[in-house]
Amino acid sequence: MTNQPLSLDQLVFFKTHGYLILRQILDPALLARARARLWDAAPAAMRRDAPASWIGPIPKEAEDDSRENYQKGFRWQYRGIGDEPWMVELLPKNQTLWGAAEQMLGAGRLVGPGGVRGIYCTLPYGDHPTSPDHCHVDAHPFHLGAVAYIDDVDPGGGGFRVWSGSHRRFYYDFQTAYQREPNDRYAPDKAQIGAMPSVDCHGRAGDVVLWHHRIGHMASHNTSRRIRQAVLYDFRKDDWEMTQNEPPAPDMWKDWSQEMRQIKLMGDA
Repeated sequence: MTNQPLSLDQLVFFKTHGYLILRQILDPALLARARARLWDAAPAAMRRDAPASWIGPIPKEAEDDSRENYQKGFRWQYRGIGDEPWMVELLPKNQTLWGAAEQMLGAGRLVGPGGVRGIYCTLPYGDHPTSPDHCHVDAHPFHLGAVAYIDDVDPGGGGFRVWSGSHRRFYYDFQTAYQREPNDRYAPDKAQIGAMPSVDCHGRAGDVVLWHHRIGHMASHNTSRRIRQAVLYDFRKDDWEMTQNEPPAPDMWKDWSQEMRQIKLMGDA
């Protein structure tokens, strides 16, 4: 474990709860660059120096359904920036983060990053009512997700929200280990888990939330006055194309590193 990015306690926490927050690990200069570049693609009525203009929803006549710069309702997803090399340096190739992912999935076993998902924003709700929380599991194959805050995210500020420990149930609620073909257990488990308390993973600029691909989660409602700004990336192990259609394994950690497989859950003897 010498010189490994994550401590034993951190690995135990992740294996038990399905998520882990790493504090202040990203390059401040790249964070500032990302915050500035976001405004190159801002909705027409939104100005960086006018916080009152940030409040959603985006007007119907200004909505954009394009993949590169999706703007609709309270969501603004600037994907067009995701392939730029400096964005890769910001998140997946960050030395601490890449090392943590290798520690979890195996040294030399990660698929090289070709880009990130982009900058995903949730606009402030202002006086608009919020809808009920909606727990879901992602539909595409990957192993380890990363949500990186490029600006501060206050409690209730639209942070990544997780249902702690739900990965250990949802993993077995699909016909395959990584694809999204739910079985008969998924719907009742989703209803039961979604009614349980969840964790608001708020944080500061430079914080990263790591999460298991089968954890129940959502981008929570933003009741703050600040735009929630996050960069997203999915780590994949190099054999994912061969394992993605396998049935869930008795040991849900079989595709992870030997270190992760050997770790016991909190409370286990």
